[in-house]
Amino acid sequence: MREVYSCVRVIDHGLGAGNVLRDGFNGKAQELLRRIGLKRGQKVLDFGCGRGNYAIPAAQVVGDYGRVYALDKNHRALDELMRRAAARGLDNIVRMDTSGEVDIDLEDGSVQVVLLYDIFWYFRLHDPRLPRLLDEVFRVSTSDGFISIYPKHVDADRLLEMVLSQGYRMRGSCSGELLHDGNLERGRVYNFMLTNR
Repeated sequence: MREVYSCVRVIDHGLGAGNVLRDGFNGKAQELLRRIGLKRGQKVLDFGCGRGNYAIPAAQVVGDYGRVYALDKNHRALDELMRRAAARGLDNIVRMDTSGEVDIDLEDGSVQVVLLYDIFWYFRLHDPRLPRLLDEVFRVSTSDGFISIYPKHVDADRLLEMVLSQGYRMRGSCSGELLHDGNLERGRVYNFMLTNR
């Protein structure tokens, strides 16, 4: 049975409007993360986190006993994320710089939640790194973990088929207004649980 949530997705690509909206949507982002199942004390990987529009609210939801691994190839975006986190007194975000490859420098079974939001402009469906990324996400996730995907810039149906074929099963979906490139858009986030391979 699928659960359907009402949610908001906030993304800022430095176009100005996001600076005003980003902080205003922080509470709504926390609400979304709670609705998809994020809880206090969990460990989260925000893959392709950018400036932290979800890493920061995730850190606030998981609290002092949780941890958010913020992974991105944009070093300036990570610098801004860490400044924003410090300004909020958050010390539970771990910065993870990457070259853009899919190897995730975390131990097997180390995170309960993986966010893959708006990364599919970089990992296209035909990109051989995409199945490897899904394998890496599977590897670093706990057996009771889940992934949440915002399939922007990609054929969502084909992406969902690929995710299902990689050993995941649909957990639910979340639709609502999403901020993308400074514009609000209707969109949907899909949530998957791991299965035994």
